[in-house]
Amino acid sequence: MTSMLAAPITTIDLRPIAPRERHALVFARFDALQPGQAMELVNDHDPQALRVHFEDRAFGQYEWRYVETGPASWRVRIGRKVTSAAAVAGDSCCSGGACCG
Repeated sequence: MTSMLAAPITTIDLRPIAPRERHALVFARFDALQPGQAMELVNDHDPQALRVHFEDRAFGQYEWRYVETGPASWRVRIGRKVTSAAAVAGDSCCSGGACCG
């Protein structure tokens, strides 16, 4: 599983961005993350609608952790999970288990 203690590779301040552009920007940045990497969002409200969108679009592929919970500022760290196949390949003595039967 991903360690969310690592520093995010990017921080996105959503406050100055037009609301209609926010989700597309966040998902473009999320899609660019490698497994095990994270990003942090800053917002002026709890981004619950975004979390619902993540559940719909990326179920099981992300981790969501609140870093700050208002009232003036909300910070959320979103990480891309390491899939079980990637974890097995990374832990194998032979690059993916081909020789381990």
